[in-house]
Amino acid sequence: MSASDEGNAAPAGYAPHPYVGGRTAALRALAAWRMRWPGAPRVIVLTGNPGSGRTRLVTGFLMMCDPGHRKQLPLDDLDPATVPPDLPAPVVPSPAGRTAAQMLWMISDHLGLNADRDDDIFTELAAREEPVTLVVPDVDQAGPVRAAHEPARVVRDVLKPLAATETVQLLAEVPRELAAELAGALPAGQVQIIDLDAPEWADPKGLVLHAETALTPEAGAPDLPYTTDPAARRALAEALAARADGNRLTVRLAVQSLLLQPAGFDPADASQLPGSVGEVLDLHARRLGADPRALRLMLAPLAFAEGEGLPVQLWGALASAVAGRDMSRDIADGMLLAAPFIQPVEPSRDEDPDGDGDGAADEATEDGGAGSGADGRTLLRLTHPGLAEEIRSGLPDVRDAQTKIAMALLEAVPQQDWSRADPYIRDHLAAHTLDAGLLPQLLTDPGLFAHADPVTMRAAIEAVPLEQLGAPARTYLRTAPLLTRSQAPAELRAAFLESAFVEDGLAPYAEALHTLGFSLPWRTLWSVPLVGVRAVTTGSLPPQDGDGATADAADPGDPDGRAAGTAAGTAQSPAPATADSAGPAAPASATTAPGRPVAAFLVPEGTPGSRTVPGPDSDAPEGSGRALLVHDLLRPGYVDADPAQVQLPSAQAQEAAPLGLSRGADYLRVWSRADEEVVAALLSDTPFTGADLSPDGVLVVATARGVTARQILAAAPAPAPTVPAQRTGTADSASSDGLEGDHS
Repeated sequence: MSASDEGNAAPAGYAPHPYVGGRTAALRALAAWRMRWPGAPRVIVLTGNPGSGRTRLVTGFLMMCDPGHRKQLPLDDLDPATVPPDLPAPVVPSPAGRTAAQMLWMISDHLGLNADRDDDIFTELAAREEPVTLVVPDVDQAGPVRAAHEPARVVRDVLKPLAATETVQLLAEVPRELAAELAGALPAGQVQIIDLDAPEWADPKGLVLHAETALTPEAGAPDLPYTTDPAARRALAEALAARADGNRLTVRLAVQSLLLQPAGFDPADASQLPGSVGEVLDLHARRLGADPRALRLMLAPLAFAEGEGLPVQLWGALASAVAGRDMSRDIADGMLLAAPFIQPVEPSRDEDPDGDGDGAADEATEDGGAGSGADGRTLLRLTHPGLAEEIRSGLPDVRDAQTKIAMALLEAVPQQDWSRADPYIRDHLAAHTLDAGLLPQLLTDPGLFAHADPVTMRAAIEAVPLEQLGAPARTYLRTAPLLTRSQAPAELRAAFLESAFVEDGLAPYAEALHTLGFSLPWRTLWSVPLVGVRAVTTGSLPPQDGDGATADAADPGDPDGRAAGTAAGTAQSPAPATADSAGPAAPASATTAPGRPVAAFLVPEGTPGSRTVPGPDSDAPEGSGRALLVHDLLRPGYVDADPAQVQLPSAQAQEAAPLGLSRGADYLRVWSRADEEVVAALLSDTPFTGADLSPDGVLVVATARGVTARQILAAAPAPAPTVPAQRTGTADSASSDGLEGDHS
């Protein structure tokens, strides 16, 4: 349909869509797509320049697709060919602020798909008997970090596979640079590109109507000769539309500008009518007697703002940083100058920012500081992404401007204490440094790792090539899925990271987290990267009697291993040892003197350093025993000792233990026997294969990655006389092997 066909609606007496105000040709195409009209494509790709009205068109179309909203529209007055049939509302997964993975699992959850992997989602969709209608708006706003280029990932990883699924009817609104990639993956008959700036989809009459409506007193315009006189209003609307060359954003900003400051505006002077968004800025500044460059410098921090918007408290400092001079007076005196281009934002919090959380960490509550604007402060942003793009493109050096913003944000952190930093800085500094090319240098601060929003931090780090990341950043990256899935507050994020640093041999980073004011629930004592551990237990070896039975390679200056209470590390590989025939570990007598605390691991036979302990029948054939490794409980280091000498806690010690252990499929909870309160919760991104809690509160956990010991730091009160009701969960091992479980 050509632009001339747009006018056919008016002679026929049809009213324009009350929200869209035109776009008849595009609405007809969308309605035909929705009703699956013969010859209509299965996939429509809607595109256009920034400010072309893509979002407004999709919103107006969805109004007619929603059964509840369409009852409020005068559908009988509209062109019947533009009205979709009364069907159930399509699925509308918004990519705004979300990653491709979040968006994909949002679709899966909405449709109730039985999927464990990304590919399973598309398989499940393809197997459905009834087609699924999806409308995906605002792809250009995808991702929590602008410089991470998430829109391209959404097209590649989500929209292209959806478009290739025959049971999916898809309408996607995408930037022009991605439209051809999405459409090119399909045969010509299945896909149609609607480019709102192309002549066949242009809507010059609709744009005039858009301008004319905005100029009416009913829309809030002041009483002026060209707003109250219908003929003058129509003439100005036609002039604005013609000069804007079809761009709705240009017309909208021009009207806001002249209505806010009409003094000096002559509608008969064509030189005062803007032809682009950039000309709107410049003409507005000149009409107010200001330097256009000063206006752009004022707005520059808002053009680079991440998330929902920039806290007003940071605006002046960042504008001064970009300008290289003090801009505080410009901003204080220039609110009228900036008013048409900025808007306040009511901050909101996403209940599940990662999109795939299952809430397994029941103890984890939202961190009050995680997320800009959570404290009710005023946030500001530009009125349209296209305006931000214009301002950024007009700067002489975009990376230099972003570098100045990042440095100013970093300097605004009081004494580099992230707990006192503005929430915006904590959550979005990584995004600014990514755009400035400085992110790898920032990723060495464990305090920032713990305090920053893990969704935005993860997205920023993932945008950096892996070879450019240092060891701490790689540790964060592998831990990030756990941080986002659990929605853990900063303190629990710090605890997870503390263990991860020890697991990766970065003990100084783990120790640093204990100096930053967090009340961590544990201190990670050691970790060994040991594959194949089936069960773990804690116990003790008898006191040394001089026969060398418990000699090991540990530090001779610390024979009792208590130094592990203040130092963390990764244990050395076990030295090969010869095993004597011995029976299973026995419980310690109540009168036995305290021995050396140890942990024993059940490992595959042949594991270097392990000793094989036969089963109860000493005549059993070779290979029927159990291979065990013995490790010091309180510090790094394997113990060269006979596993048969390991004594389990006595019944008295078990009953006197102040803490208990409960286990689920992917979580562990340590609770106080006195009041049944959880004192520590541990999640894992790999299944637990074993867990045990010593009477002294050392939690030893085995996963597919290895074995880690944590000293629970919570001070537990005196034990209660009864077993807590919440002591539930699966058994620690399908086959306990006599080693596994909570001895309390």
